[in-house]
Amino acid sequence: MIRHIMTLTVNDLAVSLKNKTLFLIIFIPFFVFVSLKLVDRTDGDFKMMNIGMVKTQSVEPVVLNALESADTIFNIHRVSHEEEGRRWLKEKKIDGLLLQSENEHMGFVLVVLKKESLVCLSMVESFAALQKAAEGRGTNWLVDIQAVQEGGIQKQTLPTWILMLVLLVSFIIMPAQVAEEKEKNILVALLQTPMREIEWLVAKIMSGMILIVSSVVFLHLIGQFRPGHALSYMAFLLVGSFCFSSYGVFLGFLCRNQASARTLGVIFYLPHLLPSALSDFSHKLTAIAPFVPSYPFYESIKAILLDDGSLSTLYPAWFNLLFVGLLTLFFAYRLMQRRWLM
Repeated sequence: MIRHIMTLTVNDLAVSLKNKTLFLIIFIPFFVFVSLKLVDRTDGDFKMMNIGMVKTQSVEPVVLNALESADTIFNIHRVSHEEEGRRWLKEKKIDGLLLQSENEHMGFVLVVLKKESLVCLSMVESFAALQKAAEGRGTNWLVDIQAVQEGGIQKQTLPTWILMLVLLVSFIIMPAQVAEEKEKNILVALLQTPMREIEWLVAKIMSGMILIVSSVVFLHLIGQFRPGHALSYMAFLLVGSFCFSSYGVFLGFLCRNQASARTLGVIFYLPHLLPSALSDFSHKLTAIAPFVPSYPFYESIKAILLDDGSLSTLYPAWFNLLFVGLLTLFFAYRLMQRRWLM
């Protein structure tokens, strides 16, 4: 059984090299890396800034009055505690969180997503202007600036590019490979040998996992991105590649030929990519995204890469991906047993 699986896996990788799939896997991360280098710039548009303040913390009247009077610049949101404010900050409901300093009586700590952002610079300049108007040359109100997420746009958008690579292999490449073997009667011929259905399925999923992991690792190498929790990151990358490779094989069995497989793959590709990738920018998509299997993978990868998350706190998402992978594998196995559209 192991020999059959290894032989089929090597054959699938050789076919991927012959039909230029491996070249595509190498080109896409390189294209992503170049694109990120070209677009790594700050936005120039000004917008009204949302500031979060903890309800229970005491604020000097002069500071509070200055903030409330600047209603064309700041929009104040009250949060129950610091953890809620940081969560709102990550969800982009607010632009900054103002916390009372433990060392300075009238000093505040400004918590932002990124120190390098234009929003952070605008808030610092606005606070300085308010302080000058209220007190003249008094002690600075802002004594420290803390960033929730470190890094530029390359690191911030890395989870989206990883999701794109995973879904590209799973929904564009894998269904077409399965449909090709069905269309050319290769799969029927293989099933007439001593090989069993489960061996073919495991080999096909292993080849998909190798393609996915190779593309993501190559992206990390050329971009020099290093995850904080490498073991947790690899655990999610492996279970995600298994889940979506199995998903792609299942989609391939629903099609009779390569053309229909590519069409069906794109139909599934976009709904799995866009809601998850754009959930940071839309509250409506944030409500819709949890209903697609790609969202647990995307949120977990983002939590590990940007928020120092680990498997110990993200295990429900890990089991969710494993369940979807096993479920789609079972469906693919049943379709294969029935020789669906063969």
